[in-house]
Amino acid sequence: MHSVSVQNLSLKFGAAEVLKNLNLDVEEGEFIVLLGPSGCGKSTLLNCLAGLLELSEGQIHIKGKNVTWAEPSERGIGMVFQSYALYPQMTVRGNLSFGLKIAKLPKEEIEKRVQRASEILQIGPLLDRKPGALSGGQRQRVAIGRALVRDVDVFLFDEPLSNLDAKLRSELRVELKRLHNRLKNTMIYVTHDQIEALTLADRIAIMRGGIIQQLDAPQTIYNRPSNLFVAGFIGSPAMNFIKGTTVGGGKAFKFGDVTLNLVGYEGGAIMDRPKAIIGLRPEHLAIVDEAVPGLTIPAVVEIDEPMGADSLVWLEAEGKQISVRVPVEHRPVAGTKVHLKVDIAKSSLFDETSELRI
Repeated sequence: MHSVSVQNLSLKFGAAEVLKNLNLDVEEGEFIVLLGPSGCGKSTLLNCLAGLLELSEGQIHIKGKNVTWAEPSERGIGMVFQSYALYPQMTVRGNLSFGLKIAKLPKEEIEKRVQRASEILQIGPLLDRKPGALSGGQRQRVAIGRALVRDVDVFLFDEPLSNLDAKLRSELRVELKRLHNRLKNTMIYVTHDQIEALTLADRIAIMRGGIIQQLDAPQTIYNRPSNLFVAGFIGSPAMNFIKGTTVGGGKAFKFGDVTLNLVGYEGGAIMDRPKAIIGLRPEHLAIVDEAVPGLTIPAVVEIDEPMGADSLVWLEAEGKQISVRVPVEHRPVAGTKVHLKVDIAKSSLFDETSELRI
């Protein structure tokens, strides 16, 4: 039995189809991240799971129970929104306990749950403060705690860290990972931040236009993207894309005067394709002094962007812009003629017409 199961879900707003025949199974205790650009349908899907939107077609099952038409309070879920949505006139204790009081839980049980949540989230000293006296990170902890006290099986997070500054976002990301490791509850998390997705998720569902493009482990998505969109969306700095053709029975990739040997590519049978695209991540390229036939691309250094521990070097090769990640102490001088060594085993090939991985 899946913890959450979405079956043939479609959602329309008038003539606009926002979610299209979507299927998703989430295992017990899994941390799933819904990732994609604005307007891809990720928050809409989360709201459908929460019962805040009525489906056009399809069904939703939580813990084996069909909750398609159930009220949000009957679904056994806890939700954390992008905005903290705390009651300003109540203390932290009041915010945590309010929903439990409405549910008419015994006073002892309410106190027990509030105490447990405050210990897990380390907000015990804040229980008698009001939201106005808290920092953004503390407010978000309280918002998470309000979901936590409900003692549910499934937690839904709708971009909970997007209102925080970069340092605080990084700290709370670690806290969320610790929280999941401790509780082992099923968590479904919406974000447009790929770093959050890669660091938090057991599996990532990359969405575009109301359709899941790829659902897989973070490293699989990073190393073997299923199509051109996924390859371009995941990775910072972005993957380099070079248009060309596969020749020699699919044993080489040719663009301009450069021919790259494809022996070692893990995509299986390639065949000759008149329109193909090779994707090369900046960290899978190396700057070398000498050419190696079939393995290097001649290039000229243009500029570099120091990024702290390393540097992003931009080069021109056959009229194309290519970025390479190098140690900051090995930055080449602008105007230098070099060669880029390609790690074919870590490259990605796509058919230009279908945009699917070869």
